[in-house]
Amino acid sequence: MSSPLRVGVELDAAGRHPAAWRLPGARPAELFTAAHWRRLAATVDAADLELLVVPDSFRLGSADDRDQRGRLDAVAIAANLAPLTRRTGLVPVVTTTHTEPFHTHKAISALDFTSRGRAGWQVEVSTTAEEADAFGRRPSPSAPTAWHEAGETVEVVRQLWDSWEDDAVVRDLATGRFVDRDKLHHIDFRGSFFAVKGPSITPRSPQGQPLVVVPVRDEHSLAVARAHADVVRLEATGESSAGTTAAGLEATVLLDVEVLLRRDAREALEVAARLDELSPGHAPRTLRHLGTPDSLVELLHALPAGVDGVVLAPLDLPATLDLIVSDVVPRLPRAPFAGTTLRDRFGLPRPASRYAVSGGQP
Repeated sequence: MSSPLRVGVELDAAGRHPAAWRLPGARPAELFTAAHWRRLAATVDAADLELLVVPDSFRLGSADDRDQRGRLDAVAIAANLAPLTRRTGLVPVVTTTHTEPFHTHKAISALDFTSRGRAGWQVEVSTTAEEADAFGRRPSPSAPTAWHEAGETVEVVRQLWDSWEDDAVVRDLATGRFVDRDKLHHIDFRGSFFAVKGPSITPRSPQGQPLVVVPVRDEHSLAVARAHADVVRLEATGESSAGTTAAGLEATVLLDVEVLLRRDAREALEVAARLDELSPGHAPRTLRHLGTPDSLVELLHALPAGVDGVVLAPLDLPATLDLIVSDVVPRLPRAPFAGTTLRDRFGLPRPASRYAVSGGQP
């Protein structure tokens, strides 16, 4: 019997490949509509997957006008899907480089409320001049600087999530007191990039600490993952290198796999070749699997030790997602859990506020 697997998906409009909008069934006229995302989310939620990751970026995308470009805000998409889903965790990407930690903590806290405890946050950085120019506040940072700032951002956000104790909202009609002010705490954070006094303006959310997901693709992101991640998304070109990196991580490790599936392996290869013909030059960012549901199941049953599951990134939608749900997920050993929150799904306890435990000191 194989070890239980945690399975998530990253869904990006018509798919990760920028030419996927040109395939039959892609519905390109609907890619920027709520109905498109609701259909995808309903499919994922019915399959009871652990995560639905909504990617985001400050970049317009490819310079080729024939490629899919532009995107909606990931947090807004997740918030729209929250009341329409029941089980799957909703994890928008929020880039730290040009975003204030206070805004990030508030947005994810609100998502945790609207999803009834199923919110997560994937950390990302921006290192291009194109992204910096969109804000006009500072030059683009180097990757080491951006990831150092990202780590500091996570720490600020986590402290703000803790700055209201769980029972800070009292709603005492007799005295007319809504909040116990003694249970709201200044965080007084001072670091290399931020000085944040706090407290939050949002009560502590259902999970206390929503799930923090960190992608690992180099030594700089790896350092942030080791220090701050609840869940790691590992980009690796092969199973052996994934196992080597996973061995040094204490968090849950999910291997990123780009996928394009058809019931016939030859057809899958032909569709992938067609996508590359329409928009060449898009090398895999991680392990890529082109084939059938059977061949993907074989790959997932052979994940190396230390890898707890996968985040599947379909190159095209909805065709590949439909096959993942109908022909792959039912054949995988899934990790059972008790509870309703995203932390429950990953076996993580709900932490107490650090300020309540320490009497108001961080």
